Amino acid sequence: MLAMLLDFGGHETYMAHDGVEAVDASTTLRPDVILLDIGLPRLNGYEAARKIRQQPGRPLLVALTGWGQEEDRRRTEDAGFDAHLVKPVDEAALSKLLDGLVASKLEV
Repeated sequence: MLAMLLDFGGHETYMAHDGVEAVDASTTLRPDVILLDIGLPRLNGYEAARKIRQQPGRPLLVALTGWGQEEDRRRTEDAGFDAHLVKPVDEAALSKLLDGLVASKLEV
């Protein structure tokens, strides 16, 4: 549903089905933003984020999770995430993140 919402908003999306596929896709697609679920099969979101951060470039990396306690937020930050959104994702919060990315790219 989130990919459809972003597509309707004019964003180009790609959906990976596990952490390994997400890491591989980030290497080939070089996205500006990665929305990464923590509970992915094969390679969880924390490990996938660490691997993505070892690659060249620096996409905005957003954790999507059902966990929102302070410890959960600390773990995502430690793994290299830039933001932490609790599911179900608040559309306004996601728009604010994406708008901030666009604004920062225009300043460069």
